[in-house]
Amino acid sequence: MLRLRRGRESRARVHPWIFEGDVAQVSDVEPGGAVTVVDAAGRFVGRGFYNPRPALCCRIATRVDEPLDAGFFRRRVEAALARRARGGEVPGLARLVWSEADGLPGLVVDRYGAVLVVQCLTLGMARARAEVAGALRSFLGPLPVASMDEATPARLEGFEPARGWLDEPGPETVIVEEGGVRLGVRPGTGQKTGLYLDQRENRARVGGLARGRQVLDAFSYTAGFACHALRAGAERALCIESSSEAVAGARENLALNGVAERAQITQANAFDELRRLARSRARFGLIVLDPPPFTRGRGAREAAARGYKEINLRAMRLLEPQGILATFSCSHHVSGEAFEEICRDAAVDSGMSLRVLEHLTQASDHPVLLTVPETHYLKGLLLEAV
Repeated sequence: MLRLRRGRESRARVHPWIFEGDVAQVSDVEPGGAVTVVDAAGRFVGRGFYNPRPALCCRIATRVDEPLDAGFFRRRVEAALARRARGGEVPGLARLVWSEADGLPGLVVDRYGAVLVVQCLTLGMARARAEVAGALRSFLGPLPVASMDEATPARLEGFEPARGWLDEPGPETVIVEEGGVRLGVRPGTGQKTGLYLDQRENRARVGGLARGRQVLDAFSYTAGFACHALRAGAERALCIESSSEAVAGARENLALNGVAERAQITQANAFDELRRLARSRARFGLIVLDPPPFTRGRGAREAAARGYKEINLRAMRLLEPQGILATFSCSHHVSGEAFEEICRDAAVDSGMSLRVLEHLTQASDHPVLLTVPETHYLKGLLLEAV
């Protein structure tokens, strides 16, 4: 049982995270095990998974007095799939489970056609991996399941990150279709779970603005934005990516879509390459900035802000008249308001006047809980030079 300190109950009733400073007493629970959470007076608050190792020591999974067993996972998975299906079939390319937003904190499940990828971010979820897979297969059939845990959360939680097929092996590569664009995914390898599904809707939106334009796709990963832009009629695209593995994936994706002859890939640090392009007086009609998170903690927010300002300032100076900049931050410690202020400062320093065409965010299969702001992590602006 985990007893909260007096005064910590109200937040715990609407937010699943409990930190070590919120805890008055804990007993009879092993690391990664289920624990009953009560308030200072002993009243039931919820049940979650406990781990004394990280500062975020407990994540509440339910506020109903029910066991966290196979039946619980089956009910939660069923509800998550129903939200994505909305009366129809479960989509073949989607995030099926999004952690706290689906009542399964520490668990991510993505579907790539006939393959499921499971990512466990906590020890409790890692221990429940078999129950999760069983619940998924009970609704979706006997699909192969790949594990793709991230090293940093696993280290914090104290478990060995799983990579590879859970039991029966699946295909080495899956080709998925995203709005008419074909993209290759290698389950169990690369970043995230194989593809940045949170940008799925934004890739189509931004690609639709690319006709007749020269495109710069910075931090391009496997060239998803560039493929959409070129298929939509962009004249040419320049991709900047530092990872050799991602560059190989980008080449494959460009070839899959028949647009490789209109694309160039530069393997380089994007900061350095943006400076070089500015010195060469290059100009683009559409620029995409989709960097990895510049901070994973509150303490590095100032450094992150400097990084975001630098890349946005340099990108703004590379825009041609009426050029469009799609710029993103996936650092949840940088709020939407803070990101907009950073871009505003960059515009002032660049001497550019930009019109806000649209505020962008994560795909709709990454739902956001109002009382859990951490579920809203992807912020974007669509800007036009005027």
